[in-house]
Amino acid sequence: MTRRLNSLLFLAAALLLLNCRPEPQSPVAESSSSDPLPPEVSVPQSFRYLALGDSYTIGESVAANQRWPEQLVNRLAGWMPQDTLIDPVILATTGWTTSNLSQALTASGYEETTWDYVSLLIGVNNQYQGLTLDNYAVEFTQLLDRSIACAGGRTDRVFVVSIPDYGYTPFGQSNQVQISEELQAFNATCRSLTLDAGVAHFNITPISQQWPQQEGLVAADGLHPSGLQYGLWVDSFSSEVKTLLRP
Repeated sequence: MTRRLNSLLFLAAALLLLNCRPEPQSPVAESSSSDPLPPEVSVPQSFRYLALGDSYTIGESVAANQRWPEQLVNRLAGWMPQDTLIDPVILATTGWTTSNLSQALTASGYEETTWDYVSLLIGVNNQYQGLTLDNYAVEFTQLLDRSIACAGGRTDRVFVVSIPDYGYTPFGQSNQVQISEELQAFNATCRSLTLDAGVAHFNITPISQQWPQQEGLVAADGLHPSGLQYGLWVDSFSSEVKTLLRP
């Protein structure tokens, strides 16, 4: 009787121990589709680009794919393969002054959309038509403010490109000194107003002044930059634009 009782007690103790053992844990998964991305991995984004300007932005006398906004987007797309770089929307026409661009922007409806980045290059026709520097300063400031608004109020998503110097072209070389002096004043005003607004300013004017020492910088019309020159512009500031989009 005692032996049977001891056996029963031993069996009960064994069952109790089995029930108290922790359940085996399944291996921890390294990742899952619901896991957040690691901090160093950016969530892919789509970037919409609005380019505002005149003949230099629409790319007078060059193929569409040689315009500098197009070349910029292609460069960024190569550096940011995880993102979608949408083709630029260009609001620009040969001969436009600051006033013309302002009127066109109002009529375009583009201000009703929030853009991921916006560029502004305007002023050469103000100089060419003999309009005053004071008038340019007022209208450029207004356009810059509207560009910032188009970017959702983000000054870090807007950039301004300086006015190239057409004195260094076959068209302008006979009057190069006067053209260069006047454009220098317009560009100084442009740069000062841009930096005061907290917006990036990219000075491409020295590149435009490399003709005729460097061949191939002028389009067939003898006045506007070639696709090669636009590519040099993009070389000079594309990495900074990438930083604006992906700090």
